[in-house]
Amino acid sequence: MTHLLRFVQRFEPGHREEFLDLERRFVELERDDPGLPKGKRYLSSLGREPQNTLIWECEFASLSAALGGAAALDAHPRHDELFALQVPYIIESYAEVYEAFGF
Repeated sequence: MTHLLRFVQRFEPGHREEFLDLERRFVELERDDPGLPKGKRYLSSLGREPQNTLIWECEFASLSAALGGAAALDAHPRHDELFALQVPYIIESYAEVYEAFGF
């Protein structure tokens, strides 16, 4: 059963460019490392989340694969380095996992 892993990060509005510049480096890291999941990124435009919210999400074939993808990101040294640079700009961050449901 397909699962969606989602990371939601609300960042300091006054540091939008710094935060997004670092996020571009995460995009490059994912592109260049075949062992990392390739997520899609969204910035909130309308809805519940304010406009200073970045959402990263990636589909996986199973719950264990989704958890493995999160673990791969967490264990990657370059990912940790970039995240440490990004943390000062983050107001709130959380992860979600959704199971696909079809009728």
